[in-house]
Amino acid sequence: MTANTLLAWTPAAIVFDCDGTLMDSERHWEKAREVVLGHHGSAPDPEFAQATKGLHYTECGRMLAEYAGAPALAEQMTEQLLASFRQLVADDPVTMPGATELVRKAAAFAPLAVASNCPRDVVEAGLSRAGLLRYFGHVLVPEGEVRPKPYPDVYLEAARRCGAAPGDALAVEDSHCGFVSASRAGLRVLAVGPRRPLHNAADAAYAGEIPPVDLWVASLADPDLVKWADTRRP
Repeated sequence: MTANTLLAWTPAAIVFDCDGTLMDSERHWEKAREVVLGHHGSAPDPEFAQATKGLHYTECGRMLAEYAGAPALAEQMTEQLLASFRQLVADDPVTMPGATELVRKAAAFAPLAVASNCPRDVVEAGLSRAGLLRYFGHVLVPEGEVRPKPYPDVYLEAARRCGAAPGDALAVEDSHCGFVSASRAGLRVLAVGPRRPLHNAADAAYAGEIPPVDLWVASLADPDLVKWADTRRP
């Protein structure tokens, strides 16, 4: 599917990532990682920051511990990471540009879900404070047998609960980890944010796997994207 074709298509469901896509909270994860590493006498470099973007917080905790040269402290650093992030989000819950308008428009023509690697309480509290939670019929996070991104589980389950085949659903994502997850699940992918190579040293965990992105926009306020949402019909 080309970009032009995507903007002529009406998905049967839309599944949004949360951090960095709907909520301006990816910067909080970055800050939380800095805080935790600082407590252990280290600081993240740009490559490490990119490599951990979008990952489940437990995987981030493990990587933080290894980066700090203290792998035995993975559990402790994971707890510190999550505590720091929760506090930062509570202090500054802000939506990404265009997120509120696009979600409101999209809810008029398709069932919506959220697929996130964050804990459920963090996702739901942030979306609720932003006035967005009411638009989503389902919030999928890694729980029980549902594995975190880059596994496809959250996207597969989100599409299923929305009553859509994966190939008829659209994923809205901002991270390579999320692109891989949605692509593995069979969803079309709308990428949001600064364009960067889809495969580099920071993506070593997905070596050889370059997921397709059907359309890339700088933000959810992109005029063509807004026009597309305005012209869809249920």
